[in-house]
Amino acid sequence: MIHAANAFAVLRLAAILVGLILLVPALSEAQEVAPLKLPEIQQRLADGQPTKIVCFGDSITGVYYHTGGTRAWCDMLGIVLKQAYPNADLEMINAGKSGHTTINALARIEADVIAKKPQLVVVMFGMNDVVRVPLETYEKNMREIIQRCRQAGAAVVLCTPNAVSETAARPQAKLANYVDAVRAIAVEEKLPLVDCFAAWQAYRSEDALSWSLMMSDEIHPNMTGHLRFAELMGSVISGRPLSFDETPEPSESLDNVFDHLANKQTVKLVAAAPYDTLVPEQLRRHFPDAKFEVIVWPVEKQTIAEASAWAKRIRQLQPQLVIPTIPPAASKASPSAFIRDYQWVLNFSLPFSGRACSVVPILPLEAQSESDAQQRYVELASQIIRGKDLLYIARQADDARSPSEIVGSWIDAQQQSWQATRAASKSAK
Repeated sequence: MIHAANAFAVLRLAAILVGLILLVPALSEAQEVAPLKLPEIQQRLADGQPTKIVCFGDSITGVYYHTGGTRAWCDMLGIVLKQAYPNADLEMINAGKSGHTTINALARIEADVIAKKPQLVVVMFGMNDVVRVPLETYEKNMREIIQRCRQAGAAVVLCTPNAVSETAARPQAKLANYVDAVRAIAVEEKLPLVDCFAAWQAYRSEDALSWSLMMSDEIHPNMTGHLRFAELMGSVISGRPLSFDETPEPSESLDNVFDHLANKQTVKLVAAAPYDTLVPEQLRRHFPDAKFEVIVWPVEKQTIAEASAWAKRIRQLQPQLVIPTIPPAASKASPSAFIRDYQWVLNFSLPFSGRACSVVPILPLEAQSESDAQQRYVELASQIIRGKDLLYIARQADDARSPSEIVGSWIDAQQQSWQATRAASKSAK
């Protein structure tokens, strides 16, 4: 015989369970939000409604040395969209992580994407899946990524990974299978597609040398390539062709160095002669007590390939300032070899991520005339430098000043900008 109190408890528990059962569908309906569509995103941008865009991908999305360590296509997409929609209230969130596949993506999608409550998610995965994830699993994971974003109410834009140079790890034909999978999913799910792979193939077939100037290495585009990404993505998102009115200027280069010197810390400098002495001299005009630890880069004795190989040690040195220069013998290399090796000179000069180290390339400042071949390589170098989102020092055609004066004037301008930034920061507090 059941005691009355126990019977009451059983009945109460049963009522609670029934209530929970009835509540589950209501909770499920409350959690599921109808995903936004691209025309609604366009309207939000035009009307100035707050709009979060999460850029979800691997190292080609994230901010690493390939694009200079401070910005990538996520930032450039925000700039080109703001240009197209002047009233836009945009928040761009970069959720790209080096080495990640769609398996990693699903493991972090809640924290890195859903929790941000975006209105739009731009998805680009595949470059690492080609190496480590079977095609069928990749397709399944991509569909789940789309579903999770849509359930959170976000619109989704898919991107194919860019075309690459043929390597054993990433044969072009195998990568093309993963690209075709993204294209098919976009059609089946009725999603907008940014076909970066097709665009990169077209760029290469049109001009292979110019294509190489868009790349940081065999698979990663540099900032020049990321600008093209942003234009392609912005055109799909806005529904009309977009391009930059002008190339966004790099951020200031010497803030890290000035901060060190202002705090009376020793600056470790990697530079070739004469800049191993000239740069410290010019910096001491602003910081008379400045101390430097100088590692001399023997560029004058190197080929461009040897300079690239020597640069591999720079990250381990953990300098605050690196001054890459072009070896005098660089013009003996073929244009394609020069582009490849000078890319790596700059790649190795930069930290893997971030800009804790200031990198200031200097193009030849000697007043002597250069041959047409040497001038051609200087122009190639300037394009490669811009692809790393770096400021650099060069002699203008009508500039008769000495190398010391050119470098000093450039440092003066950077120091003034640094001081203005510090003053503005103090006043804001």
